[in-house]
Amino acid sequence: MRYTQLGRTGLKVSRLTLGTMNFGPQTNDADSHTIMDAALGAGVNYFDTANVYGQTVGKGRTEEIIGTWFAQGGGRRDKVVLATKVYGNMTPDGEPTWPNHDRLSALNIRREVEASLRRLQTDHIDIYQFHHIDRQTPFEEIWQAIDTLVAQGKILYAGSSNFPGYKIAQANETARRLGSYGLVSEQCLYNLAVRDAEMEVIPAAQDYGVGVIPWSPLHGGLLGGVLKKEGEGSRRTGGRAAAELAKPEVRARVQAYEDLLDKHGLEPGEVALAWLLTRPGVTSPIVGPRTADQLTSALRAVELDLSQELLASLDEIFPGPGPSPESFAW
Repeated sequence: MRYTQLGRTGLKVSRLTLGTMNFGPQTNDADSHTIMDAALGAGVNYFDTANVYGQTVGKGRTEEIIGTWFAQGGGRRDKVVLATKVYGNMTPDGEPTWPNHDRLSALNIRREVEASLRRLQTDHIDIYQFHHIDRQTPFEEIWQAIDTLVAQGKILYAGSSNFPGYKIAQANETARRLGSYGLVSEQCLYNLAVRDAEMEVIPAAQDYGVGVIPWSPLHGGLLGGVLKKEGEGSRRTGGRAAAELAKPEVRARVQAYEDLLDKHGLEPGEVALAWLLTRPGVTSPIVGPRTADQLTSALRAVELDLSQELLASLDEIFPGPGPSPESFAW
């Protein structure tokens, strides 16, 4: 495994992040533990989760599975850089919602940190991330809550997820004014098929020393060899990939992508991950395996060396938007 600094921090993280959203809803406890053991054994030290993960089997369930894995000991917790998120409403399904049980008020941040710590069976969270922007809570209040938690030793760093570029700037300028450390990471949708983050999110992150953690690197399976799997009858396409493939122009691009990689003898999913690792500002794409085999495939991407010729061909199939403002102005 290769490692890099997380943004401007002194923290070293693996070039791949283990995403855990499937743990609980699609992967049972034992198999989830096996995947985490395999990831740690391969040198993956950055694990990502969220308080709401586990939705279909119960919000918080994913954190509980990670917590029971930590409880097995063997240095598991000490070796992991643990990231979780706060924002979504944690009221159990079927129960009436209650004020202040979501978003980023100081009250909800305090409540949800304590709840995540209990589920995760740990005394601290390494990176506590805002899962979405909160248009109702000022950053002055958010940073006051975060600084208190840092002083208490309950979190070490703060990160963001799904923030536009101007909110990354606003968050860190407010932190600078208050003497807070500010955001150190941003999780954003970024892959070959969706490159909007290149316009403003990634440049803002780079300017503020914020590590970029792309989520959905295979775009819901679209970049994982979906057409070949369809043809072989080994996969029935659903969800986001099916909706995208229903568009003729998208299907044509995906077919060109798969044909190109077939010519080079490469696996689409591995190339999609390897491509992200070549992108400026990218720290560690999130991979969310449902099985140990899927994790093994993702790990191969770290050692994959893409030629300049291949990178140019990928840009022709999936052109990026270019930087702003040139992408929409002169």
